[in-house]
Amino acid sequence: MPQDVTVYITDRNGERHEVQAPTDMNMNIMELIRAYELAEEGTVGVCGGMAMCASCQCYVLNDVISLERNPDEEAMLWEAYHVKDNSRLGCQIPITEAINGLEIEIAPEQ
Repeated sequence: MPQDVTVYITDRNGERHEVQAPTDMNMNIMELIRAYELAEEGTVGVCGGMAMCASCQCYVLNDVISLERNPDEEAMLWEAYHVKDNSRLGCQIPITEAINGLEIEIAPEQ
């Protein structure tokens, strides 16, 4: 039976939020950030989650998920600002039971 997982998100103002993420809605981290309104309207998910804008870039702060990026994600981050070794695109991180306890920080606006 699907269940919610807990994700910890630090917003662009440095405030840490503990949020519940549904595993049965085929969502990703970018959509979670938007659903909880953790970034200013229109600044996250500009491309709609197609890995084409880097507006949902985030920094992975723990080892819950891999830092390995798919080719589209790698190409987009190559052109983005504020990229770090632990950067991922939120739209490329699906919400599954495997991400329970994930800690991320939303990168500064592009």
